Amino acid sequence: MPAESERSIRKRILDATFEVVARCGRRKLQLLDVAATAGVSRPTVYRYFGSKDGLLEAFALYEQDNFAAGMAAATAGLRGVDRVDATLEFIVDYQFSHSLATLVQLEPEYSISQMVRVLPLMEEGMRRVLTGENAHVAAAAVVRIAVCHYLVGGGDRASFLAELRHAAGLPLHRRRGSVVR
Repeated sequence: MPAESERSIRKRILDATFEVVARCGRRKLQLLDVAATAGVSRPTVYRYFGSKDGLLEAFALYEQDNFAAGMAAATAGLRGVDRVDATLEFIVDYQFSHSLATLVQLEPEYSISQMVRVLPLMEEGMRRVLTGENAHVAAAAVVRIAVCHYLVGGGDRASFLAELRHAAGLPLHRRRGSVVR
């Protein structure tokens, strides 16, 4: 059996970091816990990331890359309103399936600092999807609604999606491929 690839080990460690951070927060994260969750030794974690701070920095970038890749897959081949709607649906699905809500409760200041870091990137991404005279305003509104749902929670999928659609100027209820007037 061939040795596990460097990339695969790195991914396992970063996925384990998500589990540990979601469970106990960033401050209480122990590399030993990450190693045990990933099924590797603690020295292996150090070899890949150097320190707890190095791991957390890599983890933040990994999550950002995962979000971008998921967004690209969700919107592949779509244009116009369908692309906008698929983007909004992806945001809702991502937050409901991949939320670090526990981290927000355990370490609100860290969560806010991460939001400050990614807010401009998220707005830039939404501006590329939205069109029209006030696309920059709609993009800012969509992102702020998404961040509010992330930080504060509340609401169900349908309500969250309706809020995003309203901010983006879409009908609150639509099916992909339907004509929007």
